[in-house]
Amino acid sequence: MMSLMSLMRHPRAALAAVWFATRALMLWLLTLRGWDAVGREVWQLYHHWYGVLAHGAYPVRDTLWQYPPGAGPLLLSPALLPGLTYFQAFVTLTLAADAAVAVALTRAGTRPGRTLLGACVWIGGLPLLLHLPLARYDVQVTALAVLALLASTRSTRACGALAALGALVKVWPVLLLTGLPRGRATRSAWTAAAVTGTTVLALLVTLFDHPFAFLRQQGGRGVQIESFGGTLLALARHAGWPGRVRYRYGALEYTGPYVSAVAHASLALTVVALGLVLLWRARARRWGEATPYDAALSAVLLFTVTSRVISPQYMIWLLGLAAVCLTSQHTTQRPVAALVVAASAVSAVVFPVLYDEVAAATWTGCALMVLRNGLLGVAAVLSFIRVWRSTTAPRPLAGVRTPEPERLLH
Repeated sequence: MMSLMSLMRHPRAALAAVWFATRALMLWLLTLRGWDAVGREVWQLYHHWYGVLAHGAYPVRDTLWQYPPGAGPLLLSPALLPGLTYFQAFVTLTLAADAAVAVALTRAGTRPGRTLLGACVWIGGLPLLLHLPLARYDVQVTALAVLALLASTRSTRACGALAALGALVKVWPVLLLTGLPRGRATRSAWTAAAVTGTTVLALLVTLFDHPFAFLRQQGGRGVQIESFGGTLLALARHAGWPGRVRYRYGALEYTGPYVSAVAHASLALTVVALGLVLLWRARARRWGEATPYDAALSAVLLFTVTSRVISPQYMIWLLGLAAVCLTSQHTTQRPVAALVVAASAVSAVVFPVLYDEVAAATWTGCALMVLRNGLLGVAAVLSFIRVWRSTTAPRPLAGVRTPEPERLLH
């Protein structure tokens, strides 16, 4: 009891203790089930790509390679730890990135006007995905995104550079820049992003062959069973739809009549999502301290729910962005963060626990997907509405002071 009371008086020590305990449990699960579909991605697929990349070329004519050029150096990074196997080194570096996010959120949360709730969500929320985060490089990408957003209040140039590095690995971090105030802040961040992205991309094009081989595979992807469209098709199977599930492009996808129409509808909805983000930027008039954080989470949620693919590791991104929002006492996204945490817990049941049920489109599998995607859908709509209302509302009466965007970000 005395030890517990001591931890409560020292929240940083308490968060560190929880991080070590939960990560030890995640490592135990990974060790226990390291040869299942979760761990196999690293020791088999990533290791294979490592061998190709080590010879100076990106995988070409490999339907599983669907990632921008920045993923190459990240998959080569386990070579920095030569005393370990590829699997061990990859997991070690993933834990290091995870720890960096926890430390950054904790430091941000201890500043005046901030809260440690964001660190709590990251440290306590990531283990809800079981051992999956340790066997995917989405933690590293999320680390770049978290650091970019946290840097936005001090240096928009650093924010833009970090977002560009993340975008070179998995594209979505470019959406982080959509929430910066119009004017000098946006120009500074986008200029830094353009310079960093162009420089690093030019370096990768010089060092490796076939850097854009991923475009062919990415364009050919269909409707993954875990997407919103996949959920609709799973329910349609109970109504007599004759489609089947096949392993394509590194995921289980639906094939059969109307699948192409569902895929095109998803792409159309993604365009609508982009339109909503641009409309918000055009109408937004008020920026607060948390606006860049809130807008980033909202944009990524919109693009996630309209995607043809909603892999379970996408929840890592959303947990990281929700955690950044919760470092600010002025965020509008607290209920959205709760929905993201709940969706993460359901995602772990979907994959890997009951993935066979989802693939077979049983009623249990369908119910799980309706629940998970329903939580994400509500989160996306609620997030956008709350960002819209907080930034497009009429200005307060004269004499009522509000934070100035440029002062907040510089």
